[in-house]
Amino acid sequence: MLLGVNIDHIAVLREARQVNSPNLIDAVSIVERAGADQITIHLREDRRHIQDYDVKNILNNSVIPINLEISLNAQIVDFTTEMKPHRATIVPEKREEVTTEGGLDIAIFYEQIEDVIETLHNSDIETSLFIDPTIANVKLAKKLNTDWIELHTGLFSNLYAMLYTNLSKTHHSILEFENLSRMELKTKLNKSIDDLKNASKFAKSLGLKVAGGHGLNYQNIKMLNNITEIEELNIGQSIIARSVFVGLENAILEMKQLI
Repeated sequence: MLLGVNIDHIAVLREARQVNSPNLIDAVSIVERAGADQITIHLREDRRHIQDYDVKNILNNSVIPINLEISLNAQIVDFTTEMKPHRATIVPEKREEVTTEGGLDIAIFYEQIEDVIETLHNSDIETSLFIDPTIANVKLAKKLNTDWIELHTGLFSNLYAMLYTNLSKTHHSILEFENLSRMELKTKLNKSIDDLKNASKFAKSLGLKVAGGHGLNYQNIKMLNNITEIEELNIGQSIIARSVFVGLENAILEMKQLI
């Protein structure tokens, strides 16, 4: 299974003090040396972490593919076609969210997504859609002629956290499950894994490439290892958090061993 390392959180640390430290180009070389297969960055509309110049610098210095996460914002799409990353992953985006929550609503934004995919393909940029793991979403993704789908693993990750960590009492995004019994949580967790399996298998049968990401960490990742149709995982926050204690290269190597 391929590993894409999201380095947004290194930029979060830099932006906290508005200085050029830590330098993302230093991170790029470490990610490459550790054997990651891809670097993922998200150019958000509010530029809360990754900046335009980061995209340029990373593309100019990386020897492994760059996956640029973008919204449907016209200016960002234009910038992406100018920069020409290896892949552009279209994600939903809300200004008030801490991180991307949920997959694209393809049905509502179908025509807009179709136009953006066509624009990206015309610039020879591979495309991916960040979607919730449903058969209906996969069908629409195939109809839109995207190259990849990235299955949103957030529900799985949240349910795992409710069962096996203390986050059930602290984390806002999983409070919706706080009144469920452990048996109910386990049932929902198993269903979330089945949904990921079924969506992955169906996508592969249609000729789509399948990635997964959101909320994955060193503890929960083992539960997805048998979904062989998922050929790539994009993981960021847990790797960057672990790097504080073991160093970025070791954190990536440890994750690669797990997947």
